[in-house]
Amino acid sequence: MMLIKNKCIPVSYSDPNFVIVVVAAVAVLLSPCLVPVSAAAAAKQELKLRFGRNGEFKILQVADMHYADGKTTLCQDVLPSQVHGCSDLNTTAFLNRMISAEKPHLIVFTGDNIYGFDATDAAKSLNAAFAPAIASHIPWVAVLGNHDQESTLSREGIMKHIVTLKNTLSQVNPLGAHVIDGFGNYDLEIGGVKGTGFENKSVLNLYFLDSGDYSTVPSIPGYGWIKPSQQFWFERSSAKHQREYMSKPEAQKGPAPGLAYFHIPLPEFASFDSTNFTGVRQEGISSASVNSGFFTTMVAAGDVKAVFTGHDHVNDFCGELTGIQLCYAGGFGYHAYGKAGWQRRARVVEATLEKTEKGGWGAVKSIKTWKRLDDGHLTAVDGQVLWSKKSSGNRRKKGIPVV
Repeated sequence: MMLIKNKCIPVSYSDPNFVIVVVAAVAVLLSPCLVPVSAAAAAKQELKLRFGRNGEFKILQVADMHYADGKTTLCQDVLPSQVHGCSDLNTTAFLNRMISAEKPHLIVFTGDNIYGFDATDAAKSLNAAFAPAIASHIPWVAVLGNHDQESTLSREGIMKHIVTLKNTLSQVNPLGAHVIDGFGNYDLEIGGVKGTGFENKSVLNLYFLDSGDYSTVPSIPGYGWIKPSQQFWFERSSAKHQREYMSKPEAQKGPAPGLAYFHIPLPEFASFDSTNFTGVRQEGISSASVNSGFFTTMVAAGDVKAVFTGHDHVNDFCGELTGIQLCYAGGFGYHAYGKAGWQRRARVVEATLEKTEKGGWGAVKSIKTWKRLDDGHLTAVDGQVLWSKKSSGNRRKKGIPVV
């Protein structure tokens, strides 16, 4: 059933026109379901992220911390030599090391931030899980996974708590959105270098979406998916960013690159084998059992160059499909399932600007990535270029040096 102008009409997920009907309905929907936005959230929206004077912007992705009750929560799937004293505090220590080593401009937590079943108090577990990011004074954001809401807060409650924490740019949902499924759908604009012609333009756009937890449709088993209302919001946001980027001043010929972050991988992640990705695939692709069409939506929009997810902890690969890189981060948290002897890890993404003819900084030239392992040296592995302005993302490169 779907609410349109206060009336419920039956719809079928098997109807090929389902997505079209729902998206069209959302476009004309007159709804009482406007998500309230606090003054604090509106103020945070005004905080402008931008590239540094070195022409770089670095993002640290943290997937699947599965934080629970701290030092009393034991580690999963570690070597016998690591068992004694291993707890959630190992996850905290790894996060502190990563922040210190990489000094990112933004930290992105891509869901299952806490493991609800083992978290006695969701708010306290969230506070502890995000504590290193908060203490760093680095801007950070979060989306939800499928386990965050299994403690003492609902999915809405989780996001409403997150947005109250210091230094976060997370949003419960888009400002002014009338109807949208889920909680934690929003975008961020990354401005050019201050003092250049691009300082008032977003040269890199970040999209964050709630990929859900589990299907709420009795006839469809398995995990959740990105719904038509979210896709409609994404399409409108992408079109707005592209319109502004290709308008004066400094009008550009094509869209600024975009990156998308959410928890549950798309079915298209199953398109690769060992010959056409960088990293490892050590378990199945746990996507929804239906294809919502979001990958096609992103391809049609034309600006998203890479997608970053978590959920499948012992997969950490990136593979390119139809001009979009589909990337796992690999499991970060020690209370999450993993593989003994296979180190917990985090993914880093770095965008670099091109130099203009006058020697200043212009648009994004390239986007590269690498992962760091939680070993004695925070070893960097699998460096690669995800997208470059010259290649338009159609050529995959390996062996990029990382520092």
